[in-house]
Amino acid sequence: MRSYQVFAAMSGDRAQAVMQGLSKSSPQMFKQALVVASAAMNARPVYLQKQPLEKQALAVRRALSRVVANAIAEEMLAMYFLECRKELLIEWLDALGIEHDEGTLKDDDPVAPDAAALAKARDEFCAKDDDEDRALLIHAFAAQSAIEWPDLEALLGQAS
Repeated sequence: MRSYQVFAAMSGDRAQAVMQGLSKSSPQMFKQALVVASAAMNARPVYLQKQPLEKQALAVRRALSRVVANAIAEEMLAMYFLECRKELLIEWLDALGIEHDEGTLKDDDPVAPDAAALAKARDEFCAKDDDEDRALLIHAFAAQSAIEWPDLEALLGQAS
């Protein structure tokens, strides 16, 4: 699954929560998302900026669900977890034993844990509570271009 597919699978409510978080924690990134959505709609950005957050979030979700928007979708997901849900990101990276600096990977191409360790980390991470961002984080993490982990893709194909 790639980042644009993560957005395509995201519910409207989840998209609204993500965009609301970005609008507060990373307003420049949120503004960039609105520009991308405006271009996809063939509308001026000011039109979308005047819409309620719900409509903005749905427009951004639609725009980022396109194959051509994969790079910006990847960046949006990374910024959401780095800026809005850093504690969750750090928890996931620690569970995997990946070296990081406050959520930013130290290695551009981290080595994948074995399949059993991945499954255990995923199961324990998702079992902690019913926070929807836990599953979203795992999918967003797997969708990052630096992560080419077939075992994680296989786990996500089963269930998360």
